[in-house]
Amino acid sequence: MGLARHTWQPGCHFTALPRRPVTGMCHSGCRRAGMKFIPDKDGRIELPLDFVAGLLAEQFPEWREEPLRPLLPGGWTNRAFRLGETKLLRFPTARRYADLPEHERLWLPLLAPQLELEIPEVVALGIRGRGYPWPWLISEWIEGTTVSRTSVSDDAALARDLARFLRQLHAIQPPEGVALPLPGPVNFHRGGDLAVYDQETRAALEVLRGRIDTEAGAALWARALSSRHAAGPVFTHGDLTPENMLARDGRLAAVIDWGNLTHGDPACDLAMAWTHFEAPARQTFREALPLDPETWARGRGWAFWKAAKVLAGQDGNQRGAGQAQALIRTLLAEDQASR
Repeated sequence: MGLARHTWQPGCHFTALPRRPVTGMCHSGCRRAGMKFIPDKDGRIELPLDFVAGLLAEQFPEWREEPLRPLLPGGWTNRAFRLGETKLLRFPTARRYADLPEHERLWLPLLAPQLELEIPEVVALGIRGRGYPWPWLISEWIEGTTVSRTSVSDDAALARDLARFLRQLHAIQPPEGVALPLPGPVNFHRGGDLAVYDQETRAALEVLRGRIDTEAGAALWARALSSRHAAGPVFTHGDLTPENMLARDGRLAAVIDWGNLTHGDPACDLAMAWTHFEAPARQTFREALPLDPETWARGRGWAFWKAAKVLAGQDGNQRGAGQAQALIRTLLAEDQASR
């Protein structure tokens, strides 16, 4: 797909994207429009295909004849649907995520011209209607395969490409007079202070006694909390995982799903160093990023928090328990070696 990029110059305003007037809001909630609630703690909702087709036809009739199909498995914060061959629809699944479409609409046009890798190009912002209560996003479809060891077999090349992407992202200067996307609940405090997750992590350590070296885990966590981001804040992706990267021809080609974008501490974007890379590629990644040892200590902290949470069952399942336990062993060994 060709790169049709929005341009931004200092002093300019963001490009206005198409919106549609509010229509047919159901005051009694989603049930009257056929929406089905998933009984989980987040109150997330499922969107039937025929409902999405009706909402699209109502707000964007020019695309009503395009084939529409859901992307499975569904995401956590969004439900996604492919529209024809060139567009992607994404709908927040709960009130907590309702600000993310506007978030991406504002910031992706600023970031895109300053990054070599593709990122989503926003086409239009849908609004609440027919009982669906939040904004939703239409963007251009980006061709590619989710990054894995099959789609990108050269880990060292991936480490260099990812580090280059992060250097470019960190170098972007925010425009004046625009409210920055700061760490907070809507983006799971990415780019913020790890202390937000202190109670959760300590509870996980209690549960994990006898399963991991909890003394070493507590020491790693304490070092992460005691370190501080001395440099100025930078843009961070906030959810930099292989699932949010696309590959073409064996190389990293695009980074998607920018809902957790923040302006803050870059440590939250380093987890790939341990979750995906083995030691040689991890070293390549580290050498290609101009970050101090304390930032890497906080990066280990971010990775440890999530792994401990999963292994302790705080997310309600143990599907990733084996991977989490192996990751914790890697983190603890590197933390001890770094002292």
